[in-house]
Amino acid sequence: MTRESVDLLTIENVSKSFNKRCVLNNVSAKLSTGKILGLVGKSAAGKSVLIHMLRCTEEYAPDSGRVIYHVNRCCKCGNLDLPYPGVPCTVCGGETERLDVDYWSLKDTNPLKADVKARVAIMLQRTFALFGDKSVIENVMEAVNDKEADGVKRAIEMIEMVNLTHRTTHIARDLSGGEKQRVVMARQLAKKPLFFLADEPTGTLDPTTAEIVHKGLIDYVRDNGICMVFASHWPEAIDRMADEAILLEAGDVKDQGDPKEVTARFMEEYHFEKQETSELGEPIIRLEDAKKHYFSVVRGVVKAVDGVTFDIREREVFSLIGYSGAGKTTTSRMIAGMTPATSGKVSIKIGDDWVDMSETGFSGKGRATPYIGFLHQEYTLYPFDTVLQNLTTCIGMKMPAELAKVKAIQVLESVGFPRDDIDKILYAYPDSLSVGECQRIAFAQVLIKEPRIIILDEPTGTMDPITKTIVAKSVIKARETLGETFIVVSHDMDFVMNCSDRAVFMRNGTVVSIGAPEEILEEFAMEPVPEGE
Repeated sequence: MTRESVDLLTIENVSKSFNKRCVLNNVSAKLSTGKILGLVGKSAAGKSVLIHMLRCTEEYAPDSGRVIYHVNRCCKCGNLDLPYPGVPCTVCGGETERLDVDYWSLKDTNPLKADVKARVAIMLQRTFALFGDKSVIENVMEAVNDKEADGVKRAIEMIEMVNLTHRTTHIARDLSGGEKQRVVMARQLAKKPLFFLADEPTGTLDPTTAEIVHKGLIDYVRDNGICMVFASHWPEAIDRMADEAILLEAGDVKDQGDPKEVTARFMEEYHFEKQETSELGEPIIRLEDAKKHYFSVVRGVVKAVDGVTFDIREREVFSLIGYSGAGKTTTSRMIAGMTPATSGKVSIKIGDDWVDMSETGFSGKGRATPYIGFLHQEYTLYPFDTVLQNLTTCIGMKMPAELAKVKAIQVLESVGFPRDDIDKILYAYPDSLSVGECQRIAFAQVLIKEPRIIILDEPTGTMDPITKTIVAKSVIKARETLGETFIVVSHDMDFVMNCSDRAVFMRNGTVVSIGAPEEILEEFAMEPVPEGE
């Protein structure tokens, strides 16, 4: 029986400042059961701050305004449920009373604070906090209440929802970044939240997998009557999932209402014209029948990369695309010397010599690694050091302080920070910045060392479209001015189109095709979704 929609969450004129910098200014919204609110805006717009505030994180308490959670509480066992009038407790069948919980006005000693917070689940962007030695099903089971009779069934349902049934028994550390992200989502939903929050839930997924997850989330929210608030830089995600959208800019609400109208306004500034490809050099990276096989107790021999052959030329921007788990990141790690090939050969040209990246020691890959920069999908910054320190002393930059600062300013400008903001950014700490800003700083950490070869693993997953164009231009500029070679692992098809000279389409650890980005992306778009996806 379909119930009428009732109010579940009220955000009432909330404002928040950090260090006298306003990050949210008078934001309001109301969500009823089965509804989804989408937040869109550039990096540092305030989206993540609002999500943390709704998560009941103490340091994000509003300076003014209220966050009200509407719930039913069981008079017998204290369980919190959806606020449908006259509906008995779903745990013990006891009588319930409706409560409008003004969370931030409650004293810390009030047990309602812990009870409400326990019914809020959050999925943070680029946070893959999994038990690495446990399987996917075991990771999801960690979130299931031990008293649930159908706990295993529920865990399996969540794994199905995020399309990972083909990875159920796989060990978490062996998964790709996109697969880890989906396991985190399944685990959070397995907690049976009344309020689900997600920060860039599909930012690092390929478009086809993202659409499957979008549909799964919509169905879950509708079928279970919960509400969801999510932030995304993808207009497609906002249009697809949200019932209402808010466009934030530096904490201010610039538009609110119909998702398509809101995202259209957001995209008004987006514009990119791809430059003509410059003349490329001779091959600098060579893979010859490169394979990476490893043994798993559960699965036997796993063929992460299974016979890959291609060359990458000096000053080329070369992209690896494919579904999650296709072998893209493993291939990039083989090039960087982080994961030695099981067989075949991965070589990098240093001077007139080809260096075997599977050979250890200074005479082997040790000759090449100083010339390679790698931006990991799961990057980290030093939290107790300023941005300037993160860009200089923390990464072993040995040069006069004034020169180090000049280089830091140059590289921050190249990744899209406005010149007027850079002096403030230099002396800020990572936890005072948005995730998108931290991601650009991690990119700057790579660029400041001026490596000859730069590998970027999902470099734009948490960036808005305008910032993506800036980063794409910085990649092209670095190639033109410094002669750098880029390998890009990405699900962001716009970014691949904007800056790549060639792309390779991978499937199940093998190369399907190599060619011009527009041709490869067209072929990828027509590719059937792999079994289990």
